[in-house]
Amino acid sequence: MASYDVIIIGGGPGGYVCAIRCAQLGLKTACVEGRGALGGTCLNVGCIPSKALLHASHMLHEAQHNFTKMGLMGKSPSVDFKKMIEYKDGVITQNTTGIEFLFKKNKVDYLRGWGKITAAGQVSVDGEIHEAKNIVIATGSEPSSLPGIEIDEKIVVTSTGALALSKVPKRLAVIGAGVIGLELGSVYKRLGSEVTVIEFLDHITPGMDSEVAKTLARTLKKQGIKFIMNAAVQKVEATKTKAKLTYEGRKRGNIEVMDVDVVLVATGRKPFTDGLGFTDLGGKMTDRGQIETNDRWLTNLPNVYAIGDVITGPMLAHKAEDEGMAVAEEINGKHGHVNYGVIPGVIYTSPEVATVGKTEEQLKAEGVAYKVGKFSFMGNGRAKAVFMGDGFVKLLVDKETDRILGCHLIGPAAGDLIHEICVAMEFGASAQDIAMTCHAHPTFSEAVREAALACGDGAIHA
Repeated sequence: MASYDVIIIGGGPGGYVCAIRCAQLGLKTACVEGRGALGGTCLNVGCIPSKALLHASHMLHEAQHNFTKMGLMGKSPSVDFKKMIEYKDGVITQNTTGIEFLFKKNKVDYLRGWGKITAAGQVSVDGEIHEAKNIVIATGSEPSSLPGIEIDEKIVVTSTGALALSKVPKRLAVIGAGVIGLELGSVYKRLGSEVTVIEFLDHITPGMDSEVAKTLARTLKKQGIKFIMNAAVQKVEATKTKAKLTYEGRKRGNIEVMDVDVVLVATGRKPFTDGLGFTDLGGKMTDRGQIETNDRWLTNLPNVYAIGDVITGPMLAHKAEDEGMAVAEEINGKHGHVNYGVIPGVIYTSPEVATVGKTEEQLKAEGVAYKVGKFSFMGNGRAKAVFMGDGFVKLLVDKETDRILGCHLIGPAAGDLIHEICVAMEFGASAQDIAMTCHAHPTFSEAVREAALACGDGAIHA
C-alpha cells in the first residue's frame, strides 16, 4: 500500500496540472487515470484533435479560395481523409506523451486504472488501495445526449466519434449550435459535407454577446452552413450507413424529417462521476449533478477537493487548470486564487470568436452605466492583407471610471488577442491604459487598441 500527500483522480488538464504543481511544492503526489493516456478529453478527444482538424481544413479552404488571389497558381489539393486523421492522431500522441515526460520530470507517480474513493484517505485503483492525506477529484465531463437518441459513435456520434470518422460524410446534421457543434460543423463543411445545424433556441452560442453571435451566424451561413432554429429534435433512427432525423418546429409545430449520413450530437456536456464512490461516502452533489464545493474547492468530505468540469462554472480546460494550481496551493497551506470574472472563452471557427468579462446584455440587466468602443477589422491593414477583414473588436468599459468590464472579438487570431484584455482586467486597467500602449504595426492587435481609443475621443482608422 503506497502512501501520498495528494492523490488526484483524473489526468485531464485540471488533474495533471494540479499534480505537477503539487509536486513542485514538495508534496508526494500521484495521479490516477483510467483512459490509457493522460490529457483527458481535451488532449485525446476534444480541444487538441479538433484544432488539428480545424487547422487542416482551414489550409484547404485557403488553397481553394485565396491562393490564386496571391499569385499561387495550380490545382487545389485533394483530401486524403485517412492521412488527415493520422496527422490528428500524431498531434494527440505528441501531447499525451509530453505529459508523461512532465510527470517523470516532476516525480509524479502515474497510477494507471480507474480510481475510486473507498474510505477516508483511501483511493482504490483497479482494486489496489493507496492512502492519501488529500484527494482531488478531477474526473471531468462526458457528452450529454437527448431522449430518443442512441449514440453509436459511427452514424450517431458525439464529438469523440466526429473526430474519428472513416470518411467525410456527404450530409452531416449537427444537433446544437454551441461551440463544439459549430467548430466540428466548420471542419466538415470545408471538407465538402453539406452541414445543417439544428438548434432548440432562436440564436446560436447561448450566453454570448448577441451582436457577436449574430455576426458569427451570418458569417457561417455565408460559408454554406445551414441553420434550422427553434427546432426540437424528436428522434434519430440509424441504420448501418444512414440516419433519419425527425424534428419539430417550435413555433409552427410542423414535423420535419431529414436523411443524413452522420448525426453529430453536440448538446453539451455533463459531469462524469461514475464509479467514483464519492456519494457512497456521503459526498454532496448539486441538483445539476455537480460536486458541491466551498470557495476553497473543498467538498463536504474531509480533505477531499474537486475541480474542473465536475464542479460549477464554465466547462473549460483553462478554468480547470487554474483551479488545479489553486488547489495545490491550498493543500500546501497557501492561498489559491482563481478570478472567475476573467476567464476567456474562445470558438475556433473562421473567423475566431473570443470573449471575456461581461456582455452588454449582462451589464444592462445589472443596471451598470457603460461605454462601448468598437473597431472593425476592415480598418486593420494586416487583416485585409490576409483576407480576414470580417469581424470587429468590442470593448465594454465603465462609463464613470473607464475600467474595462468586458471584451468581445470576432476576427483573425481572436483567441490570442483576448489575452491582452485578460491581463488588463486582472490589473484593473482602463481603456485609456490600452489606448496609450504602443502596439506594433502591422498586427491584428492594433484593432484592440483602436477599440480602446474608440472608448475615448475616437479610433484613428475608423
